Amino acid sequence: MNSSFLTTALPPALAVIMFGLGLSLTTADFTRVTRAPKAVAIALTCQVIVLPLVAFALVELFDLSPLLAVGMMLLAASPGGATANLFSHLFRGDVALNVTLTAINSILCVVTVPLVTNLAINRFAHDQTGELGLQFGKTVQVVVIVLVPVVIGMAVRHRAPGFAATMDRPVRIASIAILATLVLAAMLNDRSAIGGYVLDVGAITALFCLISLTTGYLVPRAFGIPAQQAIASSMEIGVHNSAIAITLALSVLETPRIAIPAAVYAVLMTPLAALVGAIISRKTRSEQRGSRKAGHPNATALG
Repeated sequence: MNSSFLTTALPPALAVIMFGLGLSLTTADFTRVTRAPKAVAIALTCQVIVLPLVAFALVELFDLSPLLAVGMMLLAASPGGATANLFSHLFRGDVALNVTLTAINSILCVVTVPLVTNLAINRFAHDQTGELGLQFGKTVQVVVIVLVPVVIGMAVRHRAPGFAATMDRPVRIASIAILATLVLAAMLNDRSAIGGYVLDVGAITALFCLISLTTGYLVPRAFGIPAQQAIASSMEIGVHNSAIAITLALSVLETPRIAIPAAVYAVLMTPLAALVGAIISRKTRSEQRGSRKAGHPNATALG
């Protein structure tokens, strides 16, 4: 697939995904944080601070090549998305908390993604090329293709809620198709070495996904967060928006190898999230049955 085509086509494709996300958000999703500040604070700390540290440790442990290491850090900095909300719904998590976390993360990532990516480039790939990095101009591109479509989507929902409701399903389907296209594009753009890259990053991306999902559940539970909110946190933290990482790697950083970890992760994420979700959902139901027998009803979830 022609790289100049990717550079032109991928930002609008990501914009469609982020516009669809915006259609699902309202200002109440941001203010709802006041109803569960502890759960939100713990989840965001895991997402913004813990996961990049986990990714850094894994990169050092697996001794990844410089550009793949940058790709792993870019993936770790990418927020959760609408897919996390779907998984949370499937496994009886607090979907309202997911929506709140997604709303906040869509704002935070405009700062955290360039910050983590530039730190990773300075640490792992500073001698690869003097032009690689998210300087001010490229950071503005991140804002334009990530944040602006979300704001537009929210404005459309506010002004035309009926239209937003009608478009919700088609845009979600389009987003899934676009994500699949992004993964395929990332693979094909460096297809001559894709087999080796899958071998190089398959294990680390799978391990990162599993650690993210379990961290998102176990850490909130350790701090006394109710099970439903912990499930929501697990899905939000473990199911990254790989479309952001792939698009930034291919169209902003213009370095296909950086996109490989996110592309491989996108393939592995669904079965791993389903596996972990089934385990923790079953564990939660078992705990709830035990709680009811003991006469202690489960805490009320957010929203």
